[in-house]
Amino acid sequence: MDTERREGLRFGTVGSPQTASLSGTPAAIRHIKELQLHHLEIAWVQSVRVTDETCTQIKNASTQSSVTLSVHAPYFINLNSQTTELMEKSDARLLAAIRRGCLAGATDIIFHPGSYHSQPPEQVYERAKEKMIEITGIIREEGLDVTVRPETMGKSAMFGDLDELLQLSRDVPGVLPCIDWAHLHARRGDGSFNSYDEFADALTRVRDVLGVEGLKRSHFHLSGIDYGAKGERAHLPLNEADLRYRELLQAFVDFGVEGVVAVEAPPPFHTADALTLQATYRRLLGQEEVLEPETD
Repeated sequence: MDTERREGLRFGTVGSPQTASLSGTPAAIRHIKELQLHHLEIAWVQSVRVTDETCTQIKNASTQSSVTLSVHAPYFINLNSQTTELMEKSDARLLAAIRRGCLAGATDIIFHPGSYHSQPPEQVYERAKEKMIEITGIIREEGLDVTVRPETMGKSAMFGDLDELLQLSRDVPGVLPCIDWAHLHARRGDGSFNSYDEFADALTRVRDVLGVEGLKRSHFHLSGIDYGAKGERAHLPLNEADLRYRELLQAFVDFGVEGVVAVEAPPPFHTADALTLQATYRRLLGQEEVLEPETD
């Protein structure tokens, strides 16, 4: 294979492809390979209940299939929890996803960072930074080789706009953003953040804050989305939404973005949308053949 023409983005699904004939994450990984996709984000969004043996099976399937892995941690995580008890439970959920994910071969742990709870964003940012310093310290102490990625959120009441997460990633080693482009489109509630210029501006901000390395280690979520004045309502398939994904993919090409695009459209549409996005991206690159992304 011509190594000069390896593509920079790996496409896959959040959660098992609905076209998989067998259940379980190892089978989902093998089916991702059959689909000629290259990434699976394991959706441990309710809880983390997986044995060491299953983690070993997941890691082996990933290695054998050359499918990279991330983990979406439980939804019930909040870096701004309002009581000690709730914060301890939030920490436990995030650390369980990190530890189990690392054992299963995942390199990135995605999570929803929480709510402002009507507090000033600057105050919430300081709490979030303190918590991320604590969590990444535990990661280093335990020798876990993972990146934790707070996700950009789709409602203005939630902590996690792009600039907040870029600053958090700059301030805390071991943290990088998971940029959910549909969430950014929905967050303002007015239909904005949906043009090439706005996408390019966002990528420019990533580069300005995190350097070119920030673009080369990207982890994105992508789907259509329904939204109202307060932001996100629900994820949608691409053909039912207004997200200008072709312009977004063109921005990825123009900025030389590398990393992962995990598609979060609702089943049964996320597999088809992942394939559509991958094919569109390759056309924009001028590629006519199927290329194997780098696995490093």
